[in-house]
Amino acid sequence: MTISIPEPLKEELDRYAAEHSRLYEPVDAATLIPHMLEAFIRSDRGYRSRRAQSERGKTRQRTGAAARATSVATRPDSDGSA
Repeated sequence: MTISIPEPLKEELDRYAAEHSRLYEPVDAATLIPHMLEAFIRSDRGYRSRRAQSERGKTRQRTGAAARATSVATRPDSDGSA
């Protein structure tokens, strides 16, 4: 995957990588990008909240469908014989 980064942002990212390298260990900007994106996404409470709501909705839908399938399968006349 190739990502286009505007020049001012790339310059800032390069400065950040240089500072990180000075304080901790040598690293290039491209190595830092996935970690920075992960931290950003993890810290976005609005996104996490919407994602959790979406996951809960999917779980409810699966649970509801499974419950309906189970109740149909356990009816005495569910085998088609009447």
